[in-house]
Amino acid sequence: MFKLISFLSGIIFGLGLIISNMVNPAKVTAFLDITGAWDPSLALVMAGAIAMAMPVFQVAKHKQRSACDLPMQLPTSKVIDKRLIIGSSVFGVGWGMAGFCPAPALVSAASGQLSAIIFSLAMLTGFYVFAWLEKR
Repeated sequence: MFKLISFLSGIIFGLGLIISNMVNPAKVTAFLDITGAWDPSLALVMAGAIAMAMPVFQVAKHKQRSACDLPMQLPTSKVIDKRLIIGSSVFGVGWGMAGFCPAPALVSAASGQLSAIIFSLAMLTGFYVFAWLEKR
């Protein structure tokens, strides 16, 4: 049952990214260009996502187990440290330069978009380099 719910959740999330046009790097960079031809439409997408997620997280934080009977694994740290600032900055710069963040990049890569495939490979390489450095 867990695999079916995971699959359906992924399909719904991917469709949401496609419908909202977050898989289009030009749309994303237009959203990030607040001093030029700014397109605020993705702000509505983000606001909608936050509005949907907030009540679910409020319920989830009081639960010990998920609907699939797995342990809840919600973040507990509220520390804003150097690692968080640097990681967020790198994420933001990468998002602005490429017009992709991880999930839309994977959806676009699955559709065969070359720039998304390159971005996804670079992103996965970054994950592995980070994991390797963390072990050291």
